[in-house]
Order: sequence, then C-alpha cells, then structure tokens
Amino acid sequence: MKRSFWSALLIAVSLSLTTITAFAGQQRTKRPVSPWDVEARLYLGTPQSERAVERGLKYLAAQQMPDGHWASGGYPEDVAINGLCLLAFLSAGYQPGRGPYGTNLDLAVDWLAKQIQMSGQFAPPGLIRSASGGPPMYGQGFALLALAEVYGMTRLRGLKPKLEAAIRLLEDTQNQNGQPWLDGGWRYMPRPGDADLSVTIVEFMALKACQNAGLAVSKETLDRAIGYIRRAANPDGGFSYQIGQNQSNVARTGAGVLALYLSHLSNTPECQNGLRYLAEHPLDARNFWLYREHFHYAIYYITQAAYQEGGTFWRTWYPAIRDELVRTQNANGSWEDTPFGSDAGGVYATAMSILVLQVPAGLLPIYQK
Repeated sequence: MKRSFWSALLIAVSLSLTTITAFAGQQRTKRPVSPWDVEARLYLGTPQSERAVERGLKYLAAQQMPDGHWASGGYPEDVAINGLCLLAFLSAGYQPGRGPYGTNLDLAVDWLAKQIQMSGQFAPPGLIRSASGGPPMYGQGFALLALAEVYGMTRLRGLKPKLEAAIRLLEDTQNQNGQPWLDGGWRYMPRPGDADLSVTIVEFMALKACQNAGLAVSKETLDRAIGYIRRAANPDGGFSYQIGQNQSNVARTGAGVLALYLSHLSNTPECQNGLRYLAEHPLDARNFWLYREHFHYAIYYITQAAYQEGGTFWRTWYPAIRDELVRTQNANGSWEDTPFGSDAGGVYATAMSILVLQVPAGLLPIYQK
C-alpha cells in the first residue's frame, strides 16, 4: 500500500527522534525539537480519513458545473456553498492551476470572482452575490474567506481590487451605533440595523483572512466585531444567536471560541467558559438534540476550536468526529446533509466534512496556530 504524505512524515519524525536521542546520549547535548516535529506528533489523521478526503474531493470535482460553480440542495448558485467547496480543495493542499484539480479550482475562482458586484447597478459595490442563493451576507463571508485564501496563496492580479471592494462593503455595513446588542455586528442584508452572531463571525473570519493575505482591513472594524462576539457569551459559557437572548448552542459556541482564539483572546473568560461549555456538551446520545439541526456547521467550528485549544479536548474530540465521518461517508464519496430542517444538500455536507477532516493538516492559513 502506498503511504500517504502524513504517514511518511510521522515515520520520519519517529526515526529522527530516535536518532537524536541516541546521539544526545553519546554527546550529552540536546537539540531543540522543531515546531514541525511537534505538529507532526499532534496530527491525528489516519489512512482511512485521508482516503475519505480524497474520495470526497473526487465527488466534488465530478459535481462541478461547466462554468465552475456547484449546486447543492435548494441552492443552485449559492456563493457561500461555492466558497466552502473551494476551501475544501485548498484545505487538502490543492491550488488553482496546479495538480489534478488545477482546472477545477481555476473555474471555481473565476466563477466566484465574477459574482463580486462592481458597477453598483444591481447591488452595492463589493457585494458577492449570484443570481440565486441564500442570505447575501452569509455568501459574502464564506466567498470572501475562500477568495482571500486563494489570493494569499497565489497573488492573482485581478482579485485584489475585487477583494478590496468586498472589504469596504463589510466595513461600511457594520453596525456602528454604540448599541450593545447591535454594535460591531452584521446580519443577512448588506446594511446596518440588525445583527446576529453567526453572520458576524463569518464576516470576521473573512476579514481576518484578508488581513492575513496582506490586504488593508480596518482595525476598528475587527475590534468592533470581537466586541459583539464577546457580548454574545452567556453565563453558562455558551453563546447566543443574538445578544440578550441567553440561549446557548454548541455550534455558535464553537464559532465564538474560534474567533477569540484567532484574536489572541484565548485567556478571556468568554473563551475559557466557552471551552468548558463545549466539553460539557460532547457529541453523544445525551446531547444529540444540540447538534441535529446544524450538524455540519457545528462540527466545522468545534473541530477548529478544539484544534486551537489542543490538549485533552483535541485528543478527545477529533478522533471521535473523524471516525464518525469516515463511517458515514457514502460509496460515491459524498456525505448526506442533516435531515433536520436543512436543505443545503450533499455537496455542502461533503465540503464541510472534508474541511473537518483536514483541520489537523493545518493547510488553510486562516486556521493555522
């Protein structure tokens, strides 16, 4: 059987550490262990999970439309789902114009970039919006996140002005009225006046990805967004959909904890209490109802939060969700969308499952430690 890259890396690290130990015994000196060695020892993927990812990517490639977009469930042209599909390939180390999926990714990037409105005739400049899709600002966040990751990896010339327009749209439509239940947030439409945690976090992640890629992003906009996220934390440690509701949920809590980690706020009460809430509500029969409606959304964020935390939480959470996804993959490489009140479809579920399985590889810059 041909060994995967990561399996070979683990063997190489193990042999290297053995050699170093023997050498140190002879010379009575110590060589520092590199960060790559540490990350390799924390990698919890398996040959089975790696094969599941490749099968999932083959399924997504086969489902792509000739013009580069994907349709899924009730969303024939949703830019959020297309952003997630693009991220799934990037998370496995594939890039536009290279390798077996180079053409697929070229088409996907071109299609998404064309959805960025620049004239202002039918939509505000910078809004990433296709002819048919879900709430515009969900699409804005996931599509911008994917395109920012592509730009950071490739520096494609034509992307920069479009991404800058998308950034300005977010900066201009953020709530800035000082009201504690709205300030710093966004909601479904590209205008201030309402806010929720789910949309706010995806816009925050997109802006962080843009910043990481070297694009100019207002520090005030990011600070306001983090302020909104922190105010959504509840006394029980969980996070509410909207500030003041005091209704916690595992999916939103995973997203909130991840945002705080990426803002270097892991030692704050909101982050630490959120981690405690997640540890107290694992994915098991007792808590099934907490995960059932937004299953893939929940495991997407919780897995990333667990990776950032590391330690016992990571070693407990990831193998369980990894094995569950490997077990439930269909013969054609896809995963089923949750049957509880969602019409996002199998393409969406497949992209999200791949993103979860690929978290320990750490190939997406936005989620790297």
